[in-house]
Amino acid sequence: MNKKYQKYINYIVSDIKPPYFINMEDHYGLKDNEYPLILLNIFNEPVTITSNDVYDVNGNRIYYENSNGSWVKREYDNNGDNIYYEDSSGYWVKYKYDNNGKVIYYETSDGVIIDYR
Repeated sequence: MNKKYQKYINYIVSDIKPPYFINMEDHYGLKDNEYPLILLNIFNEPVTITSNDVYDVNGNRIYYENSNGSWVKREYDNNGDNIYYEDSSGYWVKYKYDNNGKVIYYETSDGVIIDYR
């Protein structure tokens, strides 16, 4: 990849906001074959794209977007537990787990905090 193109990709990655697929096409004029490069850099890991779904290397769906621009992002820990959820309405949830994979802490953007420890 030449330096000018890499600089352009880096700019997009630092500038783009969800909904990613809509913005990659409409705002940046990217082609489908450029989406993996952008999303790889956004999520800091190799991704698989199926329609408007993005999966991490473990097969976890880390991003979804529908045609009206609504979206959902998720993050997972090394055990495959969902540790973060965020959607296009601004709602988010953070989770913490014990060594057995049981939720021990739960916090939402609505101010709900539940600590099971």
